[in-house]
Amino acid sequence: MKKLFKSIVIVSLTILVLGFSNTAFAGNKDRSGQAGATELLINPWASSAGWGNAGMSSIHGVEAIWSNVAGITATNSLDLNFSYTDWLAGSGVNAYSFGFLARISESVVAGLYVMSFNPGEIERTTTQNPDMTLGTFKPSLMNINIAVAKSFSNSIHAGFVLKIISESIADMTGTGVALDAGIQYVTGITDNIHFGITLKNIGPTVKYSGDGLVFKSQPDSFLGSELTVIHRADQFELPTQLAIAAAYDFNFTNGCRLTAAGNFTSNSFSKDQVALGLEASYKDIVIIRGGYLLESGIWGDIETEQCTNVNTGLSLGASLQAPLSDKMRVSVDYSYQDTHHWNGTHTVGARIIF
Repeated sequence: MKKLFKSIVIVSLTILVLGFSNTAFAGNKDRSGQAGATELLINPWASSAGWGNAGMSSIHGVEAIWSNVAGITATNSLDLNFSYTDWLAGSGVNAYSFGFLARISESVVAGLYVMSFNPGEIERTTTQNPDMTLGTFKPSLMNINIAVAKSFSNSIHAGFVLKIISESIADMTGTGVALDAGIQYVTGITDNIHFGITLKNIGPTVKYSGDGLVFKSQPDSFLGSELTVIHRADQFELPTQLAIAAAYDFNFTNGCRLTAAGNFTSNSFSKDQVALGLEASYKDIVIIRGGYLLESGIWGDIETEQCTNVNTGLSLGASLQAPLSDKMRVSVDYSYQDTHHWNGTHTVGARIIF
C-alpha cells in the first residue's frame, strides 16, 4: 500500500509537470492581467516572505502550505500560525491569515489555513452617477487551503493542497477550486542539502455570477418598455506557477547556521522570476534573513512598460523564538518587502509549535 501511494504521487506530479510545461514556460509579460484570483500569489506569512520566498526547498511548518506543501511533514505534533499583512502600506489593503497543522500518523501530516484579503472600501459608481456620490462597497476575497503530506523516507516528502477560492461583493460572486502539489528531497551528511519542486494553482477556469451582472434598459425601438439585460461574464484562468528550488545549510559547531537558498519560478501569466536568499540562525533563537527577487525590468522605472512589478525585489525579515517548555515553542516573525511608490509591505506573525 505504501509503495502504491508513493507511485501515485510520483506519477501524478509527473503528469502535472509535463502538462504544465506546455503553458508555464510560454508565460510572458503580454499575458499579465489576464488571470484572476491573483491574491493566490501573495505570500501571507512573515518568515518565508522575509527572504523573498527563496526557501521553498527547505520550508517547514504552516507556511509550507503556501510555499511547498511537502514541508509540513516536519511537524512534530501541532503547529499554529497567525499572520497580519499590511500590503503596500498606505493603500489601506491588508490580509489576515490563520493556519494549523497536526500529525495524524507516523508519516502523515494534515493541515488547513485560511487567508482573508481585504482590498478596503471602493467608491460605488454607475454610468448614470459617475461622480462617486453613491457610497462605497467592500469586496471580500477568501482562500481556504486543505493540505495533506506524507514522508516516504527520511529524504523524500510529498503532498497536495486543495484550495477553495471565494471572491465576492454584495451582488456578485466567483468561486473556484485549485490544486497545489509539492516534493522535497533532503540529502547530505547532516541533511543539509535541500531540493524542492512545487506546482501551484492548477485548476479550472472561474466565472462570476449574480445580480450584479443584471441591469435595466429601455431601447428606443420598444417605445418606453423596460428590458432586463444580463451580461455574460467571461471566464478567467488561475495564475499557475511552477517553482524549482534548492538550499544548502552551513552548520557550525556553536549552534549557528547559515542557509543559502534560491528558486526559479515560471509564471504562466507574467514574467519568470529568480529568488535568492540568505538566512542566519543563532541556536534557532534569533534568526535574520534577506532575499532578492530578480525579474526582467524590475530595476526600471515603474512608470514604464518594462517594469511590471510593484516590488523592487528586496526582502528582509527576522524571527525570535523562545521555548516555553520541553515540548512547546513560541515564535514572533516580521518581514518587509520594498515597493515602488508605497511604503513597502509589512507582515507580522506569531507561531506556537508543539
